[in-house]
Amino acid sequence: MKKSLLALAFLFLMTGTHAQTNSYQPSPQNTAARKWFTDAKYGLFIHWGPFSIPGSGEWVMNNRNITVKNYTRLERFFNPVDFNAANWVSLARQGGMKYITLITRHHDGFSMWDTRYSDFNIMQTPYKKDIVKQMADECHKQGVKLFLYYSLLDWRRDDYQYWTGRTGKGTGRTERGNWNDYITFMKNQLTELLTNYGTIGGIWFDGYWDQMDEEGKDRKDNDTRVDWHIREIYDLIHRLQPQCLIGNNHHMSPLPGEDFQMFEQDVPGENTSGLSFQKISGLPLETCATINNSWGFNLTDTTYKTPAQLVNLLVRSAGNGGNLLLNIGPMPNGEIQQEFQDRINWMGAWLKTYGESIYQTKGGFLRPQKWGCLTQASGKVYVHPLNPEGNSLTLESFPYKQIKKAYLLKTKQPVKAELKNKKLLLTVQQPTAEDPDQVIVLEVGNK
Repeated sequence: MKKSLLALAFLFLMTGTHAQTNSYQPSPQNTAARKWFTDAKYGLFIHWGPFSIPGSGEWVMNNRNITVKNYTRLERFFNPVDFNAANWVSLARQGGMKYITLITRHHDGFSMWDTRYSDFNIMQTPYKKDIVKQMADECHKQGVKLFLYYSLLDWRRDDYQYWTGRTGKGTGRTERGNWNDYITFMKNQLTELLTNYGTIGGIWFDGYWDQMDEEGKDRKDNDTRVDWHIREIYDLIHRLQPQCLIGNNHHMSPLPGEDFQMFEQDVPGENTSGLSFQKISGLPLETCATINNSWGFNLTDTTYKTPAQLVNLLVRSAGNGGNLLLNIGPMPNGEIQQEFQDRINWMGAWLKTYGESIYQTKGGFLRPQKWGCLTQASGKVYVHPLNPEGNSLTLESFPYKQIKKAYLLKTKQPVKAELKNKKLLLTVQQPTAEDPDQVIVLEVGNK
């Protein structure tokens, strides 16, 4: 009798929480999508909505303690008459970006599509046109994959468990709604997004951290103040669109059901901003980063990254085998400010010359170093001397036995390369503002 009870208890554990936690296996469609994502390397992030109107970034509701009643007034004059989906998608495509991640609902709770489940949405504004539909139609037309950002937290709804969260304390909410109603609400909205807008490349979640402690440690799955029903939500997404990738900006190791791992304002593994302290996983990787210091439109933020800094971000991300998701915060009228356009166009021109060393590559046999990094493709190693100390560079423990050719990617000019005792000595060019990464191609062999 005791043995039977023990056996039943063991079976319960194996078929319950622990088994569910470890049971996710990506579908063939999902595996193919992961491969595409890994090869794509470069995407456009778009933070835009009524929060753009005050010109103080996307956290303005929280940062200024704007009440729900007062913030809702922004709905009445969000009228982006200069928004043009074709122009936005064309800018991304011509800039060398392979996918777009669009804000559909940020922490302020505003939905950028024609949703049945909230009256705080784009159809209630003077604009009265579905932004997600326009972007989805144009992405499908131009061959750019569309990913959808969706906030898990909400500074507006009463059924979001705001009283245990870390943000949105000053929005004037006093009623405590039913948390399960909020979970149902999110499932309903995600079902709309994955049913009415064609093929979606991925769902980009944010806000899980609102219900977690702030300390920077590699947290566990249950280190949260609420039950997010996360596997139910993930399984719903994969059931509706099996190829759809899932990422969650929770700053911890990936949870079962997630398909890629993201790093905020950081190249994977570097943690310069103090947000991305999680370890690098075996999933596809993505760095999300801003062109200035703001995600949403900010009138006073003029700290724009130089083209050289953007190349550095893209190349170092690729050197880790990851992608760069580069953000813009369009103006409330729907116009993308010139500083963003100029940099995206510059990067597009750079990729026309150097894209071979980025797209469809994997990370180098060495992790990124102070001098720069490596990327690799079949039979080739690309050396990116972003910050060499002099005019030569030594690669220790070089894994290939033969250098068939060594040349500059841009000009095909031969480069001096000496391989001896697994140590490669290369002559390199110093970076310039116009040419910040003078990539060297090594055609290699093992014979």
